[in-house]
Amino acid sequence: MVGIPSKHKSLTLLAGVLIAQLLMLAVQIKRDSRGRLIRVWAISAAYPFERSGAWGFGEIKGVWTHYFALRTTQKENEALRIENDALKLTIAQLESKAAEADRLAAILNFKQAHEQVPMVAARVIAASAGTASRTVEIDRGERDGVRQNMAVITPDGAVGKVIEVFRSTSQVLLLTDKEGGAGAMLVASRTQGAIGGTGDPTMQLKYVANEDQVSVGEKIVTSGMDKIFPRDIPVGTVVEVKGGNPFKQIRVEPAARLDRLEAVIVLLTQAPVEFKNETQSTQNGSAANQASASGKSASAAEKP
Repeated sequence: MVGIPSKHKSLTLLAGVLIAQLLMLAVQIKRDSRGRLIRVWAISAAYPFERSGAWGFGEIKGVWTHYFALRTTQKENEALRIENDALKLTIAQLESKAAEADRLAAILNFKQAHEQVPMVAARVIAASAGTASRTVEIDRGERDGVRQNMAVITPDGAVGKVIEVFRSTSQVLLLTDKEGGAGAMLVASRTQGAIGGTGDPTMQLKYVANEDQVSVGEKIVTSGMDKIFPRDIPVGTVVEVKGGNPFKQIRVEPAARLDRLEAVIVLLTQAPVEFKNETQSTQNGSAANQASASGKSASAAEKP
């Protein structure tokens, strides 16, 4: 064991004596109202540690409080998100019910406007899943007076025909089906043809000669020649015209929303049904123009 040199022992002893004297003086000396000097020194020495401890405790307390506040806020946000999703679902359901109410109101108004025409309203309860066949099933059947080959329409226009009838349900073949179709004619020229499905959302007007004038936007109605649909029921609008061999290729957009059917009307007779739409306005306008032209011709002939 290495001993401490005598010089170092003297210095250590001297330092110890000085410290002891200072402590004794600090105990004896008073600093005004703050007490003895030893107390002031002790407080001054401990103050940085107390301050650091208080700061650290405050920070820890703040972080802990902030953590619990975040947890509470997160739970509240999750609850609000769930409530918001529930409200969105409720709004969507209400909008769907409102839209359904509007469609049913349109069906009811149509029936009331044609009380003299036997018809029955029906709901669409099923639809074909594939693209090969475009059919829908309705909740009306034999007990409601529905029979095969009866016309099915909406207030917007022709839909299709009944192909299968059961006790309380029926199957309807849409005009857009490849096997679907109806007698049709162009409103402006009264040129007749046949409307047929292509398996796509649009249809095709067949058997119109290349020399016949057909314009995009022209309206098409039923001709009544198929003995299924009454005359002048809206079928669709011409969206594309091309020359073909031997007939024009005319693509038609359906008047009724055949891809969104929810309620339809089955006509129990072939009695005429009047549609108060732009088709009639066009026909009335054409008739008025023809009458006006005839009147002018007659007046010109009467002049000497």
